Amino acid sequence: MTSSDLSEELKASQEILDAQKELSEMFGLFDDWTDKYQCIIDFGRQADPFPEDWKTEANRLDGCQSQVWMVTTRKDDLLKYSATSDSAIVAGLIAMLLSVYSNRKPSDILATPPEFIKDLDLSDHLSPTRSNGLHAMIQRIRHFAVEAMINKSATEEK
Repeated sequence: MTSSDLSEELKASQEILDAQKELSEMFGLFDDWTDKYQCIIDFGRQADPFPEDWKTEANRLDGCQSQVWMVTTRKDDLLKYSATSDSAIVAGLIAMLLSVYSNRKPSDILATPPEFIKDLDLSDHLSPTRSNGLHAMIQRIRHFAVEAMINKSATEEK
């Protein structure tokens, strides 16, 4: 893969930008942070179920005060993230991240930073431990995207 191929591949994804905008608009409906927290919790309740047998130490995410498990699968050129937590608010944050980044191309994930976190003012309204956990989840999502791109590049070179 040449550097021009890589820069072409790492353009921001309109789908991811649209998903982030949708979250920002949804949160814009609420003025009070109590309502916003409830929205986050409700978002988590609507998430896809996470199989109990996936809750293994290998799938557990370090860096979170709550227990968080994340599994990534690849179908064609897309990465699908599945995750859950034992905390209602963290499960909602996970659901938000997955609505933005799951079922996307690795290059799109890497090229489109999570601007919605700043737009929603989440960092200022989450406890430091939840904020650290949120950033750990983002790092894991990006890590899997980098691995997928490296594996794709290695496969193409053979």
